[in-house]
Amino acid sequence: MSLNLKWARVFLLPALCMSFVSAIEIQNLSVAVDVAGKQRMFTQRMLKDYAMIGLRNNFGNPKEDLTKIMEAFEDHLDSLIRFNSDKATEESLKKVKVLWSPLKLALNEPPSKEKAGKMQEDLEALLKQSNEAVGLFTKQTGKVSGEIINISGRQRMLSQRMASLYMLKVWGVDDPQFKEKMNKSMELFKNSLDKLMKSDMSTPEIMALLQNAKKSFMFFEIMNKSSSKFIPALIYKKSNEILKDMNTATGLYAAQEKK
Repeated sequence: MSLNLKWARVFLLPALCMSFVSAIEIQNLSVAVDVAGKQRMFTQRMLKDYAMIGLRNNFGNPKEDLTKIMEAFEDHLDSLIRFNSDKATEESLKKVKVLWSPLKLALNEPPSKEKAGKMQEDLEALLKQSNEAVGLFTKQTGKVSGEIINISGRQRMLSQRMASLYMLKVWGVDDPQFKEKMNKSMELFKNSLDKLMKSDMSTPEIMALLQNAKKSFMFFEIMNKSSSKFIPALIYKKSNEILKDMNTATGLYAAQEKK
């Protein structure tokens, strides 16, 4: 068995088997914050997959993953629209839908380095609009718990953002703001992790997941300080380890509101 295949089976499959079910049912606002938060993460995961396909690197099967994430983004958006009853949030979700329509078409085209810069800009705009929607759902909860779920969910996005930025760099896509974007993403991830660890909502089970994420994040800290080039498969693997742990933690935070 090749090393790449072994890594894919041992480390990556659990992260890729996360539940992206169509027509999901959102039961309350805390779950809505969790689901809306996933939309932010999906924007960066799509960019990561786009770059991996462009690099012709099949580790983790990015082409199949991209298709699944695109379907999940659309399904989750429809579910959020159905659940929501707030006017301001409705307007925000409409803007997300407007941005998504042309992006969906572009993502179905073969990736190219010439179009990668535009793809990054468009997904960045979708990320910002999706983030606004999360904030509005969080505001609707009127609880501190809503903000904790929001912060935890944002960690999922940051894991994919750090990876996608690095994938574009490896691909040779010129981004003069690369260093600034990476530093800001890493600083936000670290500060957010500290805040989550100090939260009263962080049960022993959640704390164990946060500790796992912290260990995986250390790789990105080392990578950011090093002048060496890291292989895309390793970046992909580490980002999905963080994603898996933070997705579980976010779900556990949201579940506390059901009790």
